[in-house]
Amino acid sequence: MHGIHFKEIQEKLSEGFRPWQRSVQFWVRAADIYTGYKVFQLRVSLVKDAKKQEELWERQHEFAAEKIYAMCSDLGGFFLKIAQIVGKPDLAPAAWVRKLVTLCDQAPATQFNAVQDVLEKELGKSIGEIFERFDEKPLGSASIAQVHRARLKGDKSDVVVKVQHPGVEKLMMTDIRNLQVFALYMQKTDIKFDLYSITKEMETQIGYEFDFTREANAMKRIRRFLYENNRKSPVLVPRVLRDMVTRRVLVMEYINGTPILSLGDEMAKRGINPRGKLAERAKHNILDSLSGAYGQMILKSGFFHADPHPGNILICKGSEVALLDYGQVKELPDNLRLGYANLVIAMADNDPLRASQSFRELGIGTFCKRENEQQELLRLAQTMFDTKMPPGVRALQPFSEESSIKKIAVEAFPEELFSVLRTVLLLRGLSVGLGVNYSCAEQWRPIAEEALRLSGRLPTATDRQRKSRRRTSLRRLYA
Repeated sequence: MHGIHFKEIQEKLSEGFRPWQRSVQFWVRAADIYTGYKVFQLRVSLVKDAKKQEELWERQHEFAAEKIYAMCSDLGGFFLKIAQIVGKPDLAPAAWVRKLVTLCDQAPATQFNAVQDVLEKELGKSIGEIFERFDEKPLGSASIAQVHRARLKGDKSDVVVKVQHPGVEKLMMTDIRNLQVFALYMQKTDIKFDLYSITKEMETQIGYEFDFTREANAMKRIRRFLYENNRKSPVLVPRVLRDMVTRRVLVMEYINGTPILSLGDEMAKRGINPRGKLAERAKHNILDSLSGAYGQMILKSGFFHADPHPGNILICKGSEVALLDYGQVKELPDNLRLGYANLVIAMADNDPLRASQSFRELGIGTFCKRENEQQELLRLAQTMFDTKMPPGVRALQPFSEESSIKKIAVEAFPEELFSVLRTVLLLRGLSVGLGVNYSCAEQWRPIAEEALRLSGRLPTATDRQRKSRRRTSLRRLYA
């Protein structure tokens, strides 16, 4: 008995010490990576040959990528989410992407006995009473939870059971607070961007992810909106099984498909040339479906899935797309939804005046001393909120001297817009990864116009006709 009591005390002490241990690990590693780049910048500035500079930068990125990968892999949790955001082919150095992309769905799995404990405690029955079959090996493990394939008793279809990792919530919130301090330092020294507001929004959003009942409601709401507002939904959304949801367990229908990161391998297996016409058409269909769904969710509903990283996307038969994991969703207030609709039109039309007006309307505070401020604001908007890449460019290098982010200081950025920004950047990363360059702003323009018309902010055809008749009547009256 005393042995058991001592073991419980030991476990509680260990649990209390872990956040401090993680904080120390983060700061030691982050300082090492950051100072490594600062020292390298001084060294490379002494090299005059441009080609030699490029080679040295590539070597430095490879060296740093190993350290970033090791930090994210060892610490897991929130740092796997950071890897998903940073490791995108349109934004990060190629060496980082090659290393970090493999972390999308590779969090360490929780032991099955711990999974069983969570399941039975949450559902109030043993696994044997609920399931006819339950695969002990998970389909995948992410930062907050892992998923298992199973079959309910008396059912003929398979289900997916999502189970939260025990003790993960406390550790992830510690990670976020460490990152917030780092963000404050970075925005005061190196990056003229309101990074702190972004990390605050991340704290809010990730806090929601620990409640699976919230996720289930979000999944139902998005499924209903997409299925009821389209003849055929642009994406498949899993159906939640009623009475099989708790705060830490979520049971939903199983959708069979290929992870988008494995699409090239799957095509090769089937004898399809990944660069041939058939493959190109399939890639365009995939992006059209995903982008179409997001345009409707963001601009028409204002309630959207805010985590389209590759681990959450399956490709099913006939290039159908399934969108998984609704832990991160966002609801935009109407003023931001309509302000963003206005910005979409500005980006699609290359309209600098409308872009600067939209920035003010959205509450994005900027500072720029340049004469062509409006043009730079349009470039900044397209860098942040559109998926299209300039011709011949594979990575935007947002912090290079020529970048609009360097030319314009973003002093205030609404926390609520971070989810839109992150969603667009993830969609851009997917398009670059698939080798398809497209503009979501151009695709979303009709949806944005419809949203503004329904709100009364854009005149309908009937309104225009009425105004035209009124002007004609007035001319006749005063003729």
